[in-house]
Amino acid sequence: MQITKRNVELRVDDSLMRVYVATPKPPGRYPGIIFYSDIYQLGGAMLRAVNYLAGFGYVVAAPEIFHRVEPVGQVIEPDDIGRMRGNDDARRTAISEYDADCKAVLEFIKSDASVNFEKIGAFGFCIGGHLAFRAAFQSEVKATVCCYPTGIPSGKLGATVADSIERCNEIRGEMLVVFGAQDPHIPENDRQTIIKSLFNAGIQHKVLLYDAEHTFMRDDGYRYDSEQSTLAWFEVITFLKRIFGNG
Repeated sequence: MQITKRNVELRVDDSLMRVYVATPKPPGRYPGIIFYSDIYQLGGAMLRAVNYLAGFGYVVAAPEIFHRVEPVGQVIEPDDIGRMRGNDDARRTAISEYDADCKAVLEFIKSDASVNFEKIGAFGFCIGGHLAFRAAFQSEVKATVCCYPTGIPSGKLGATVADSIERCNEIRGEMLVVFGAQDPHIPENDRQTIIKSLFNAGIQHKVLLYDAEHTFMRDDGYRYDSEQSTLAWFEVITFLKRIFGNG
């Protein structure tokens, strides 16, 4: 499916938040997805992922997660310096600010004429997987995809300790979690903590474990695994289509 692309401006706490939006080109009303990037914000790899997802029939809205501390349009380079910068940006952002951003983007998605507001989902990579997990606390989110989400058991997310793992029982939709077996950032103990918490909270969920490293779905990095990534994307699209149908 062909798509259209645009940038929109939202104001949250007097900060300008750029949101990149990809929309299926054929007229209609589609499920809406809030999409969270990794710590490097909206560079080429993340935009390609947004566009790819939108091409399956979703209106995908991706906010710049560090808009309070970075200039509009800032892409952080995915190297050692960029990793330090992104992690520092994360530590300088309050949990309440991430949550406020989520609500603002969800309100935008629901108000878009191309979106079926009864079909809303969340999606994210790395820190974005954690943010997608928190987005699932919102009642309108019916499906959530967390790809190698970092910091959920420990609460490592922003300026303070996040209460994400304790709030599993607030999730009302279904969840798909994608892990890499060789990912040192989400070791086996952390994976099991997330799985057990979802199970104990009665959340309908599916967990996928691939023989891959952290960020294995990021197509411009040295950890990228095209085979495992393709398998994961197939499962992601199958999951979303099962819940949302064809729009």
